[in-house]
Amino acid sequence: MTATLEKRWPSLPYVLPFASFMAFLAIQNYASLPPSIDYPVRVIVLSVILFVFSRHVIDLRSSHLLASVILGVAVFVIWIGPDLLIPGYRQHWLFQNAILGRIGTPVAEQVLTAPVVLWTRIFRAVVLVPIIEELFWRAWLMRWLISPRFEQIKLGAYAPMAFWITAALFASEHGPYWDVGLITGVIYNWWMVRTRSLGDCILVHAVTNACLCGYVVATKHWEYWM
Repeated sequence: MTATLEKRWPSLPYVLPFASFMAFLAIQNYASLPPSIDYPVRVIVLSVILFVFSRHVIDLRSSHLLASVILGVAVFVIWIGPDLLIPGYRQHWLFQNAILGRIGTPVAEQVLTAPVVLWTRIFRAVVLVPIIEELFWRAWLMRWLISPRFEQIKLGAYAPMAFWITAALFASEHGPYWDVGLITGVIYNWWMVRTRSLGDCILVHAVTNACLCGYVVATKHWEYWM
């Protein structure tokens, strides 16, 4: 069944997990389930989608292990740097407006700190999101923008238009954090071009998200978990 679907739509393993992830984000404010059930359900559904539709295109092998870890930490520093160095930086209308949205926490802090919610969010951020987003942005979109027959394009192939459109769209996904999102998109795109490795891009993304999760839990800056 999945083989037939992929033959008709070769983009499916790369796009479906991301589309499902974005759909969950779009409806999160309207969820009728309590967070202690809602968050685990999201993790389970996304995990099943990845396993059923995408497992054969996921490659977790890293050939630049140490460099990917260091780069992931560096991106984390870039992500929180402006807010640490410039008080009120993120309050400017360039970051919070009717188009980009407002910074806030999705649910109350006491809900976020509940063990089931906390650990499912961490698992989603550190394990699922890096796989889902790297499949979509770096493994699919960067190649699809070069040619709709993206399977014929090698991972990490560089074309200026594809590189910068992907970085810009990645930035837009992060709303009020579009500035650091753009820098991050450029770095992740560059790392794909440099390593030609999905596994290394997933690793650097996972390290960034793991550091950010640790920072959020330690400092209670829940706004980073939009």
